[in-house]
Amino acid sequence: MSISAADVKKLRDMTGAGMMDCKKALSETDGDFEAAVELLRKKGQKVADKRADRDAKEGLIISKVSDDGKKAVAIEVNCETDFVARNDDFQAQAQSFLDAAYDNDIDNIDDLLKADVDGKAIADHLQEMVGKIGEKIEISTVFLLKSEGTIIDYIHAGNQLGVIAEFAGDITNDDIARDVAMQVAAMNPLAVTRDEVDATTVEKVLEIAKELLINEGKPAEIAEKDAQGKLRRFYEERVLLEQKFVKDNSLSVKQYLEQNDTPLVTSFRRIQLGEEA
Repeated sequence: MSISAADVKKLRDMTGAGMMDCKKALSETDGDFEAAVELLRKKGQKVADKRADRDAKEGLIISKVSDDGKKAVAIEVNCETDFVARNDDFQAQAQSFLDAAYDNDIDNIDDLLKADVDGKAIADHLQEMVGKIGEKIEISTVFLLKSEGTIIDYIHAGNQLGVIAEFAGDITNDDIARDVAMQVAAMNPLAVTRDEVDATTVEKVLEIAKELLINEGKPAEIAEKDAQGKLRRFYEERVLLEQKFVKDNSLSVKQYLEQNDTPLVTSFRRIQLGEEA
């Protein structure tokens, strides 16, 4: 049967599939829209199955913070190529997924995949995107934070790195707080304070330091003492509040915040594209 351009457009609007795919689906189903939608869905599933073992390390990290700074959500949506990540449709879909996570206080991937966007579960949207684009598409990170203090976000240019930082109280100057969120992005600290550093990590730092010092010929008791100095330097490099502030190395991050009457950081989440949390 003859398939009109209007019918092809209608099916494309319904599914987001390519024009040629829509025309072919309508032709194969004799113009039956429900059957054509199901055919396209199955095609998307087949493509998804074929791409399941592929790496999806490109994509976007996006975030949203409430006007009062009390709630924030960040998500990471992955694809296989940077070309797809820069596509307007991909970015618009990612934004709709973020909005769904934010509006429904979703803090995990499973619940987000079940969330409704335009009358359809996000899992189905992803499957359609796979069928249309021909790449593996997935959501790998969903992060929700609520705070009695203030939350500031920072997304690095290109949306490949994002930070959500929580501060202990009200913030009068967002730029000061965002400087610290940028510090987290640039310097990748392990923790806010030294007390939060995992004990196993501390033991390993001390063990390696002592071994190196002994190999240099230092007596064991001297090596023990000097290893503590190396641990202090480790804290200065990897603990946020003790790090040198990147915009003024004469100050620590803690001193920079105190100097600018800004509450201290209480927590942060740094999300790097393609990396496991």
